[in-house]
Amino acid sequence: MSHGDRVTQLPKGFNVIGTSENAPFAIAVDEKRRYYTTMFHPEVVHTPDGAKLLENFVKKIAGLKGDWTMAALRAEQIAKIRAQVGTGRVICGLSGGVDSSVAAVLIHEAIGDQLTCVFVDTGLMRANEADEVVNLFRNHYNIPLIHVDAGEEFLGGLAGVTDPETKRKFIGKTFIDIFEREANKVDGANFLAQGTLYPDVIESVSFDGGPSVTIKSHHNVGGLPEKMNLKLVEPLRELFKDEVRALGRELGLPPAFVGRHPFPGPGLAIRIPGEITPERVAILQKADAIYLDEIRKAGLYDKIWQAFAVLLPVRSVGVMGDARTYESVLALRAVTSTDGMTADFYQFDMNFLGRTATRIINEVKGVSRVVYDVTSKPPGTIEWE
Repeated sequence: MSHGDRVTQLPKGFNVIGTSENAPFAIAVDEKRRYYTTMFHPEVVHTPDGAKLLENFVKKIAGLKGDWTMAALRAEQIAKIRAQVGTGRVICGLSGGVDSSVAAVLIHEAIGDQLTCVFVDTGLMRANEADEVVNLFRNHYNIPLIHVDAGEEFLGGLAGVTDPETKRKFIGKTFIDIFEREANKVDGANFLAQGTLYPDVIESVSFDGGPSVTIKSHHNVGGLPEKMNLKLVEPLRELFKDEVRALGRELGLPPAFVGRHPFPGPGLAIRIPGEITPERVAILQKADAIYLDEIRKAGLYDKIWQAFAVLLPVRSVGVMGDARTYESVLALRAVTSTDGMTADFYQFDMNFLGRTATRIINEVKGVSRVVYDVTSKPPGTIEWE
């Protein structure tokens, strides 16, 4: 246990059947009343055989069959979407990530051209990503898509801003303003679709309305449904990321798209601590592309939950040829996880890190030093800001 909580006394009727150094009552049971308690996280990737423990409970104690399928969820959600929307029109905030993309394809399968997607290109996406998104939805799926190139608006408003929460709030507000402006052009839209996932719900607000500490403040387009008098359509709200990917495969999305690493709503803005400028965004895009290219070449992309580069507001002395340089420090981050709620740093081979760092410094003007982040979640977060 790492949260400072512990049980010091068990109720009558309970026996301890599992302990650890920090949790003397790790597993306690009352067989007579069929109560089973855990004082640890069986669901996280760190726990040995945690999935097996949960499977045993679900199948051997609760007596469930485990015959649920993703195909069944697909049919169920399509029916729900049709029942909710009826003859109405839906606008979907498309970010280019897996979540909103799967939601959009699922909703389009349910209601066809009653759906219009709005893709606000903030200028803070990974290299070439905006073109890939537009091509997939316009040319491959033929889904009605409004593409707004708003990079200058976002970068202009972020000039001089260094506080992470101020960045998030500005990006969220600007996104909402642009989205509202474009969505108002869609006649008769009365529903807003979002790719909200269950971890978003857990880390933003309690799923059942109870008290919850807000860890994330940038999920989706908060405030827009009330502002525009729209009803929400959130078909992925009770799913984790790995389940969303499975649904995407069930829907026939390209494997490379479904397997894409998670990307934060504020984009590269929260991977550039300090001031954001077009020049620093360009540096980070180039370095990040090289890092991901090396990961793919090494056959590691699908073994890693999320990998990205962070351009630090720190400068370091370097040597390029016969000249002395004084450029930025770049941090590399890669983690393993199943749902993003907890994560471990990926243990790269040192030869990989050395090769990647050398290539970044040689090919990206503006970077003179590369470091690797070995922080797990908790106590850290996956993103830097």
